[in-house]
Amino acid sequence: MTSARIKGHGIAGGLFVLLFLALLAVRLDVFPGALLPGSGPAASSAGPSRADEDRWMAVYQDGRKIGYSHRRMQRVPRGYRFEESGLLRINTMGVVQDIRMKTTGDLNPDGTLSAFRFDLQSSLFSFVVRGEVRGRDAIVYQGPPSAEKQIRIALREPPHLSNSLYEALRGKALATGQEMTLNVFDPALMAERPVRITVLERETIQIMGRPHAARKVEVDFMGARQAAWLGEDGGVLREQGLLGMTVEQVTKDRALDGLTLAASADLTDAASIPSRVRLDAPETLAHMTVRLANVRPESLLLDGGRQRYEQGRLTVVREAMPAARTTRDALPAEMRPFLQATPFIQSDHPEIRARAARIVSPGDGDAVKARKLVNWVYRNVEKRPVLSVPNALETLTHRVGDCNEHAVLLAALARAAGIPAQIEAGLVYLRGRFYYHAWNVLYVDGWVTADATMGQMPADVTHIRLVRGEADRQIDLAGIIGDIRLEIVDTGK
Repeated sequence: MTSARIKGHGIAGGLFVLLFLALLAVRLDVFPGALLPGSGPAASSAGPSRADEDRWMAVYQDGRKIGYSHRRMQRVPRGYRFEESGLLRINTMGVVQDIRMKTTGDLNPDGTLSAFRFDLQSSLFSFVVRGEVRGRDAIVYQGPPSAEKQIRIALREPPHLSNSLYEALRGKALATGQEMTLNVFDPALMAERPVRITVLERETIQIMGRPHAARKVEVDFMGARQAAWLGEDGGVLREQGLLGMTVEQVTKDRALDGLTLAASADLTDAASIPSRVRLDAPETLAHMTVRLANVRPESLLLDGGRQRYEQGRLTVVREAMPAARTTRDALPAEMRPFLQATPFIQSDHPEIRARAARIVSPGDGDAVKARKLVNWVYRNVEKRPVLSVPNALETLTHRVGDCNEHAVLLAALARAAGIPAQIEAGLVYLRGRFYYHAWNVLYVDGWVTADATMGQMPADVTHIRLVRGEADRQIDLAGIIGDIRLEIVDTGK
């Protein structure tokens, strides 16, 4: 891949891949038991029907096989042991990478969760999250051994672990048009979100060359919709979702066959939005106005700061950098949370703090510090797509990543240097299209946008903020992928 390719849309695609993986992980989530029909002590008799299961699934994109999953449920002395492993071959920015995932769970006799672990492995990066249930709390551990964080998350009910949310429908008399809402907790994102399931009509579909009677259901996750066909035993026969993705039950041989040559179409390109107006020098623009359609303003952060949104029109105005000062007034109290470390922004880790101290000087003002940090990340992190959940410490170690890695590392270094920092995500213009992208805002006598992937501070006005926050907020973009429409109506220098 050429450097021009990377400086083009290649640097902007990692955010979409993160969202895609989050949508895929809906099938591997923890559900509060009170929201699961048939859960709890009264439903313990349903456990054996789910036990001793061994199922293989193939994953396709537009008819092309790109992966598989293998699921097992076994009885053990203290309840049940759940395991699911799988592989996806993903094309992002012209680079094909394998993602290997494995989920394990120890379940109590009534099916409630005792402990779990989720592993994701890609080319250079790995992501591991593990946890256990203590009473009504989930104790989650995330991060490398040298910087593992413990997070306590309150649960409304004892949670369940399932590779398919459709297991909530097992054994139920399903009527066409029936709806239910489940509250999904994703341990990787450390967030809860509602999922609405609607029961549709019965159909006969072909699986492994034979007709199967199936019940079709629709799942709405943050506005992203997918369909599934459930067999007579309640198991998933087929799923169809985002960007031509299909998951279908197959034999073991069929699941494992054909992966050496297959890869998905470029997901970054598939999710991008074409622009009728071509911008030759976006970095020179003082403002840009676009017309947005098929968005949900109530779930996004379209208005505020350098953006103004009203009745479908959004205007972005380029900021001015404040004058360089060696001293500053005391930070407002509301800025303090944006100086704190998080599981993915490890600004308190000795390696992060040491690196920040080497980049900036004690006498630097905040504006000078910010520019130095942006330039350092831009020059020292190789622009390459990475398929993982980004964290600052691993990015500092490997010095490789796409927009996500640049954003978390800059946030960590800035916070370590005493500059409040946040992550923003949305769309950016590159060569005739808008791509999903992530960048930062740094507090320098006010919030100023900064893009370490492109080496810009302030970032150009084609950076359209849709959300602000880490992965738990970025997942709010899931419902607009493939649906949002954007038209440039005005620009000015």
